[in-house]
Amino acid sequence: MAKTIMVVDDSASIRMVVGIALRGAGYEVIEASDGVDAVAKLTGQKVHLIISDVNMPNMDGISFVKAVKQMPSYRFTPIIMLTTESDESKKREGQVAGAKAWVVKPFKPEQMLAAVQKLCLP
Repeated sequence: MAKTIMVVDDSASIRMVVGIALRGAGYEVIEASDGVDAVAKLTGQKVHLIISDVNMPNMDGISFVKAVKQMPSYRFTPIIMLTTESDESKKREGQVAGAKAWVVKPFKPEQMLAAVQKLCLP
């Protein structure tokens, strides 16, 4: 059974690139354009991992991580931040909010897939 990964990014091209890499590796992908859209799409289905951008309109990635951690169905879902932010204080803020990994754009699909395989819930 394929594992499901949610990709949250306001850039359609990033969602497409990440989606192609994940689908190519055999994952199901749910796409969301920002934190608000993503929260609306988390309706109780099993999501094994979330990949989220940090800088997005409506609800940024850190606020989104905090929102996910408040949802009983998704409290333990691992979250990878995929972002242009490489600032240490931003990384710490993400970790405190509950993000498990930080991948800086531009990224290599293999690098991202390795993080996905390591963190994906069984």
